[in-house]
Amino acid sequence: MTVKELDTSYVANTYKRFPVEIVRGKGSYVYDENGKEYIDMGSGIAVNTFGLSDETWVNAVEAQLSKFQHTSNLYYSEPCAVLAKKLCEKTGMKKVFFSNSGAEANECAIKAARKYACEMKGEEYFTIVTLKNSFHGRTLTTLSATGQDRFHELFKPLTPGFVHVSANDEKELEEILKTQKIAAVMIECVQGEGGVMALSESYVKNLFALAKKYDVLTVVDEVQTGNGRSGMLYSYMNFGVSPDIVSTAKGLGGGLPLGATMLSEKLENVFGPGDHGSTFGGNPVCCAGAISVLDRLDDGFLKTVREKSKFLFDAFSGAKGIKSVSGMGLMIGLETEKAASDVVKECIENGVLCLTAKNKVRLLPALNIPYDALNKAVDVIKRACAD
Repeated sequence: MTVKELDTSYVANTYKRFPVEIVRGKGSYVYDENGKEYIDMGSGIAVNTFGLSDETWVNAVEAQLSKFQHTSNLYYSEPCAVLAKKLCEKTGMKKVFFSNSGAEANECAIKAARKYACEMKGEEYFTIVTLKNSFHGRTLTTLSATGQDRFHELFKPLTPGFVHVSANDEKELEEILKTQKIAAVMIECVQGEGGVMALSESYVKNLFALAKKYDVLTVVDEVQTGNGRSGMLYSYMNFGVSPDIVSTAKGLGGGLPLGATMLSEKLENVFGPGDHGSTFGGNPVCCAGAISVLDRLDDGFLKTVREKSKFLFDAFSGAKGIKSVSGMGLMIGLETEKAASDVVKECIENGVLCLTAKNKVRLLPALNIPYDALNKAVDVIKRACAD
């Protein structure tokens, strides 16, 4: 049986896969079972921060593998502690809880917000406000936090305690904060799965002001937007605000599963022993890889991300067959006249791997993708949109 036949026979039917089997890759280029080369404009859905088989990352991971691959959280390990320190130093946060995925990082954020609100305001303060069109994960609770009805239909009853308001509507948000017992407001600064839509700067700033006015915690979901993807280390930094809780994953591990929930000074002691945990959270191999990623996300490198973002926005804006360009940094959505799925199919045929988000073509290239690859990919994508 071929790999595709094995997959169809034995893997749960939860993914609508593209007809490509990846067998190897280097940087922003991947190769299928027939040796065909593709430019990777998806980076594993914003995971492979520095592309495939990145030497610095591989060396860090292999060095840790040769020491020990895992120990339980009943013991200390250097990569976990060092990574937590680096995250806190780069963000001003005070404590970090490590998990394995974005959904788990968001689960932790929700638990932290509810525990804090319960202790400080009363057990009736458990409701968390999220935005319509948001996406926070596929566990039952993070699915409940997600503000898209289509994800809820087959999994009711949902976890109670979430209310969804329209993005960029300050009046609706204030009415909820004024009339209901709210623990926190949770947002993505760019709604990735919701169509790569960035929130307005004024809305984000006013949201934080309203949260302060009504004594409500702020949680920013940086699962997809974080770790340099937006052109800043974390997307909230583009708006000059300071969240109480930040969740992240995807690009942090650089290709290995790792989630992190960062807690501000207000919440640094919200958890005690036994309040939360994870068998694999803070795995030393994953953390070693993450350190090699985080160390390179300095101001000079982030400037190059912003420059590449401008290059792509300029290249696609006004191009034939492209109605609009949205997003931030190297997290870009193209609203196309043709169906996004048809554009992606044509791009695959011509050696470029893209993604979709709702009705848009979604681009999430490695942050260090070279300009020659970008130029080639742009040409293929524009032709696919224009045909």
